Amino acid sequence: MILPVVKLGTLLLRSISKPIAGRLKGQAEAHPKFRQFIINMAQANHRFTTNIQRRIYGHATDVAIRPLNEQKAIQAAADLLGELFVFSVAGAAIIFEVQRSARSEARKEEAQKLKLEEMKQRDEDLAREVEFLKRRHQELEQLVKGRGLSGLCSFKNSQSPKEQGKPANDGR
Repeated sequence: MILPVVKLGTLLLRSISKPIAGRLKGQAEAHPKFRQFIINMAQANHRFTTNIQRRIYGHATDVAIRPLNEQKAIQAAADLLGELFVFSVAGAAIIFEVQRSARSEARKEEAQKLKLEEMKQRDEDLAREVEFLKRRHQELEQLVKGRGLSGLCSFKNSQSPKEQGKPANDGR
């Protein structure tokens, strides 16, 4: 599912970059300073890529590199700027996605922490209740041992008023 979306996004970016490159060419013809700027950028890129290619193929790098003519330089600069635009938008999209994913993970982690805290609190509450019931059980055992079998019968009569309101469970 994600791959077709990525391909579609790439196609969209390339489609957008072509009119931008065309517009850059038009601006280069209208503004002499901009024209000189992109020609210089294209010449520098041409020298850089030619030197890299020569190093890769093992050729001499100290030879003079012929500069591009103005039309080729403008075309190369427009293409370069178009590609830079595409890569910058793609890079921004990646950064956005990574940040979105990190925020999502942080929210999930926070929810897990809250759930864990609730479970710990519930565990502590249950532990306190068990401890209370153990003490109460020990008190009842001591009371029954101290009074014997008749103490058990009289225990029912010695219940607190709160407990007396409950019906007695006599095993029926």
